[in-house]
Amino acid sequence: MAVQALNRAASLLERTGLLNLEAREEALLDAARKKAGGRDFEDAGFLEPLGYLLDSLKREARLNFIGKMAAREDILQLLVNRLHLERDRTLYPDIASQAVVKPLFIVGLPRTGTTLLHSLLALDPGYRAPLTWEVMYPSPPTGEGERERIAKTAKNFVWLDRLAPDFKKTHLAGAELPQECVAITSHAFMSDQFDTMYNVPTYRTWFEAREMSPAYDFHRKFLQHLQHRHPGRRWVLKAPAHMLSLEALFAAYPDAQVVQTHREPLEVIASTASLTTILRGTFSDFVDPALIGREMSEFWAGMLETFMQLRERHPAGRFFDLDYLEFVREPVASIRRLYDYFGNTLSADAEGRMREFLARNPKDKHGAHRYTLAEFGLDAAQESPRFHRYREKYNLAAPKSLAAV
Repeated sequence: MAVQALNRAASLLERTGLLNLEAREEALLDAARKKAGGRDFEDAGFLEPLGYLLDSLKREARLNFIGKMAAREDILQLLVNRLHLERDRTLYPDIASQAVVKPLFIVGLPRTGTTLLHSLLALDPGYRAPLTWEVMYPSPPTGEGERERIAKTAKNFVWLDRLAPDFKKTHLAGAELPQECVAITSHAFMSDQFDTMYNVPTYRTWFEAREMSPAYDFHRKFLQHLQHRHPGRRWVLKAPAHMLSLEALFAAYPDAQVVQTHREPLEVIASTASLTTILRGTFSDFVDPALIGREMSEFWAGMLETFMQLRERHPAGRFFDLDYLEFVREPVASIRRLYDYFGNTLSADAEGRMREFLARNPKDKHGAHRYTLAEFGLDAAQESPRFHRYREKYNLAAPKSLAAV
């Protein structure tokens, strides 16, 4: 109730002209330069995507007070991080010589076990995942201020929990847990993270049509930066959106390996629509679940089709397929099979860490996340044909009862 009252009060002040919360490009750039000690941007390639994002936020997102403040602060921090990363590459020239060798990318529809798989693999001492705190506050590329940066990130999650208490039911997250790649490519302002948080259809349309090499070039530089602090291990990375950009991913990482998780798409669409509704509803008072349902069904059906076509251009041995139900039923056995496929060995130490994590984080630890397609204006019988080719290709059985989805 307090949040709603704050949003109403701020809206009234805006209408009377006493408060201006518009996120303007030049003001944000100037603020970032000041926070970075007067440094200017060396690479201005991000300005076009930033412009599309800001325009879409202004014209379409219908942000409330919390949303406008969150968008401004997030974008400002991304800009400051860019400036700090450019400075750090000058101060620590060996960052540029860091070799990113044979990274493992986890892809698949959202809500298919990708987050759990990412968290488990990151526990293997031979792997390294970007942690949330170091993605949010990556500079300096040393241990300096590490505890402070972790604590600052943890505070952000406290605020998120207050604003969106249902979020923790839908997604495993924390300051010292692995972070998705969308939080890295957000620094290039080429990321579907913005679309998940805000209703920005014009930006999304532009983003989907873009050639993503600039985002992956930045992604590689970001990993080099993090690797400078802790070198010597293979990266394990994750984001469903990598399915849109396989060619750019392989161009940046020619020796990359890919794990794709699979689950009945109709279950995924309902869950993803629920998560998107929770997040957008935090930052806007005008959220249409039916609109979100249509968006999710069309977007992810298109992404699956795109990725199936892209996969066919590359050797099958670069991809490992993991069934969600199998993974949930036998997570460690599934991971052992993944290791065997790529010629790796699951050590007893890594297996023990994984089993301990699973014991500490049972399913629905923070409460059950329940949803149906009908909540988002979708009819299972009508949506099911979109995913026929995908089911057929990966031997997924259609739901026995569409009415139960």
